[in-house]
Amino acid sequence: MDLESIEDELYGLAPEDFVAARDRYAAAARKENDRALAAQISALRRPTLAAWAGNLLVRSEPEQVAGLLRLGEGLRQAHEQLDGPQLRELNRQQHGVVAALARQARQLAAKTGHPVGDDVQREVEESLHAVLADSEAARQWASGRLAKSLHPPVGTQFLAGAASASAVTARPARSKQPPAPEPTTTAHSAARRAAARDAPVLTAKEERERRREEERRQKLAHAREEAESAEHQARLRQDELRQAEARREQAEELLREDDERVTALSEELKAAQERQRAARSDLDEARHEAAEVGRIAKKARRDAQNAHTKAARLETR
Repeated sequence: MDLESIEDELYGLAPEDFVAARDRYAAAARKENDRALAAQISALRRPTLAAWAGNLLVRSEPEQVAGLLRLGEGLRQAHEQLDGPQLRELNRQQHGVVAALARQARQLAAKTGHPVGDDVQREVEESLHAVLADSEAARQWASGRLAKSLHPPVGTQFLAGAASASAVTARPARSKQPPAPEPTTTAHSAARRAAARDAPVLTAKEERERRREEERRQKLAHAREEAESAEHQARLRQDELRQAEARREQAEELLREDDERVTALSEELKAAQERQRAARSDLDEARHEAAEVGRIAKKARRDAQNAHTKAARLETR
């Protein structure tokens, strides 16, 4: 079997059966002197529970998988083309589709005897959002051979809501009217003087109030900008935290697998040492027996030679 076929089989197994099956395939490859394939197989990692549930969904519901992939293509295309109405409609659809598919993955896992909790379901949803946001993530997910959950790219905007779509539709259309001609310098100056004459005259108190109000508006606008910037940074840090936690979980999983392999190899080594001691003991016994039989055979040959000599003497008399 080639690596792709082996991967396809391994990632379709229950999580607890993965390591043993992988090691059997690696041992078979080594036995065939295909060290490159053995190394590739040994490098395969057991899927996390969330990744396994996602793989199970892909393998069990191909039609829904195709539908999600089409939705992701539509979302990415609408985002690239700044198609506000289309983006809002697809964004509305994707929240319902992702939630429904994550629940279905949870139900499928439970039917196979592997019930999962809310945390795992949320990880499945995270992978589905990544599928919608990124074509490479969609390709990996659709293979049904994930080892860990996927995460949407940091800064993905259209998945967070219809804000970008609203921004698109709110953009004013360009006027097809030709621009109005600039007034001459004399006329412009006269207009400014007329506006100054018509402007109401403020008292000193009213002027101070106007300035305070203007300063307050400026401070409020600045505070809102800082709040939006802080919220954006917080979202970025949250995304980084999720990615760091995912890497930590993967590292813990790899360590646990390596511990299992070390334990298994230690047990194999112990059994091999026992067999080696037994073989040495058998060899010592066989050598002792061979020496004893050799001594007896040598004595028998001497006795036979003596008997022949005695018989020959009797015949000559």
